[in-house]
Amino acid sequence: MVPESESSREVLRYLVEKGVGGQRIAVQLHGATDEWDPFPEFLDELRNAGAQVVPIRVYRWTPVPSGGAFDQLVSGIAEQRFDAVSFTSAPAVAATLMRARDMGLEDQVINALRTNVHAMCVGPVTARPLVRLGVPTSAPERMRLGALARHITDELPVLQSRALTAAGHLVEIRGTCVLVDGAVKSLSPAAMATMRALALRPGTVVSRQDLLAALPGAGSDTHAVETAVLRLRTALGDKNIVATVVKRGYRLAVDEL
Repeated sequence: MVPESESSREVLRYLVEKGVGGQRIAVQLHGATDEWDPFPEFLDELRNAGAQVVPIRVYRWTPVPSGGAFDQLVSGIAEQRFDAVSFTSAPAVAATLMRARDMGLEDQVINALRTNVHAMCVGPVTARPLVRLGVPTSAPERMRLGALARHITDELPVLQSRALTAAGHLVEIRGTCVLVDGAVKSLSPAAMATMRALALRPGTVVSRQDLLAALPGAGSDTHAVETAVLRLRTALGDKNIVATVVKRGYRLAVDEL
């Protein structure tokens, strides 16, 4: 039996309709933990239909070294240093979110995935744990790794397209950098966070307090904002791109149309 949608729900419907009473059915589970299983009702519905169900868990996650590559990935998502992150299985989603929780970064990671870091999934089963958390996801029509790679190549430039003209320059905002007239300008995490906050409503004044709240590890000293703005202006190459509004804050000097 080959389900048209390649979904577990369609397989379940087929089995129940054929009758599974008294049958012993082994089911490969989606994830390493029940908490993040994208289809937790599958086993219960088979049991309710009279089947003896044998769950088989094939995914296993082992502890990762503190500060290793995986932790750096999670931190990078939390700090919004990526344009997107790809997921190829629901267990990978679960592992990322559980590690973020262990690192005290769960809220930041979820917020990043809801806003500036796009979650690109291989298919709807992989995406389901994220969808439950209100994270928008994107996936190719065909649930294949090659299709996902092509999907990212095609969709990410559209999703990340944020361009404006300020102080006579074409400014394009990406994940960890800004392009000014086509030239890549690398920014520190604080400068990048400042740029994103200013670009939410281009040309509108953003207060120092709001900019402070946008900075990674935001504290209470607004001098951190002045430092971030100074470094942002230096990195952009033209200090006029970011304008100071006396006693109010800062704004992008967006050119009038």
